[in-house]
Amino acid sequence: MDRLQAMRVLVKVADSGNFARAARDLNMSPPAVTRAIAHLENLTGARLFLRSTRSVKPTAAGSRYIEDCRRILTDINEAEASAGGSHATPSGLLTVTAPVLFGQIYIMPLVTSFLTRHPAVTGRVLLLDRVVNLLEEGIDVALRIGHLPDSGFSAIRVGSVRRVICGAPSYFERCSIPKVPADLIDHTVIASTGSSAPIDWRFGQNPRAGFSLQPRLFCNTGEAAISAAVSGWGVASALSYQVAPAISEGRLQIVLADHEEPAIPIHVMHAEGRHISAKTRAFVDHLVGHLRADRHVQAAA
Repeated sequence: MDRLQAMRVLVKVADSGNFARAARDLNMSPPAVTRAIAHLENLTGARLFLRSTRSVKPTAAGSRYIEDCRRILTDINEAEASAGGSHATPSGLLTVTAPVLFGQIYIMPLVTSFLTRHPAVTGRVLLLDRVVNLLEEGIDVALRIGHLPDSGFSAIRVGSVRRVICGAPSYFERCSIPKVPADLIDHTVIASTGSSAPIDWRFGQNPRAGFSLQPRLFCNTGEAAISAAVSGWGVASALSYQVAPAISEGRLQIVLADHEEPAIPIHVMHAEGRHISAKTRAFVDHLVGHLRADRHVQAAA
């Protein structure tokens, strides 16, 4: 059996979690899929999947081998694309991930404008408020907000944002403007968290300098907390880009600006490699150029 084809079958089974579904996706018979996995298990001398009547899950050895196979297949695809000249013309499926609200405000318009410019590219956008494994989930480009750990990925800094404290002008007319963080004890605090425990809002240049507060309202999304603040109900903490429209329209007002934390960096990431596909290179250039030109993404520059 062709080993590369068996690797493709392996990755498809891992992604689908089901032998029959993988067979349908690959236009193969279920016995052929089973034989491909058995072939690789014989070659490696390791069991690659734990099978039950309901699911198929990789073993520890299988997970490592699947990741290696993904890398091998990616290198082969890139080499073939380079030899075929597709590095000159963006084409194929482009998968992008970003935090939910940042993605909705900034990334989606850039994705659609890129797809309009490059009709041979198909887009797939994953807006998730969690860190996504680029290799495991087949991500071409990721937008990350925060300090990055060391990794084997290329990271291009495109800007920074601030964490701000804000409320509606009508709220501050009723309750006065806090001058120092301690003044927040006397204010109605809105928290964006799934917990109902007291929260620590950070202030100043010391990352350990927190201030414990007991919110009156807990929201499990930042959008809900911002909405409550816009209504004039209390004060909320948010990233500057999240409230930029409401600030510019006068619906929210930033306070305690002199006590803010250090800026939070924004990076565009993609997997490093000897070959970078035309679609990824073109989209990274598109993304970096527009984000660096956006004043809200440069809020802390």
